[in-house]
Amino acid sequence: MSETSEKKEYVAAPPPNEQVVGVDKPPRARVSDIPAPERDPEDEPVAERKKDYLDGFLAKKPEAVSAGEPGGAIYDSVVEALKDIYDPEIPVNIYDLGLIYGVDVTEDADVAVTMTLTTPHCPVAETMPGEIELRIGNIPGVRDAQVNVTWDPPWDPAKMSDEARLELGML
Repeated sequence: MSETSEKKEYVAAPPPNEQVVGVDKPPRARVSDIPAPERDPEDEPVAERKKDYLDGFLAKKPEAVSAGEPGGAIYDSVVEALKDIYDPEIPVNIYDLGLIYGVDVTEDADVAVTMTLTTPHCPVAETMPGEIELRIGNIPGVRDAQVNVTWDPPWDPAKMSDEARLELGML
């Protein structure tokens, strides 16, 4: 078979900047175009869905969150304080860098932060936990602060947030 007599199995779409003349666009689907289902007169009438069905949901007040849970005042203040502490070698805060493994706040407002460092030989391995304890201890409402350094699991760049990756040009 020659190339000119071969039958094409596809049709190429026109480029997006080219107008197609003589072809009508298909009509858009609308909910109002759906015919009502036929029912027996003996069936109970089905309540129609009102357009304001979200009013009840939007009017509902959020449930009270404990100060120590995510979304609570103390927890959020601790996270904001951690975001103000930067690694001296990498221009990213320690929270977005993925060095913070956990923030636990008790009912008595005692805060325990579990964290790691980028390497055991980090130059701030001795000073950073103390700095974090001081910053968290100065947050209004916090009774006591404790920092637990762990090496399991070890830190790796996959623990960084997207903001940190963007800042370091890794995205």
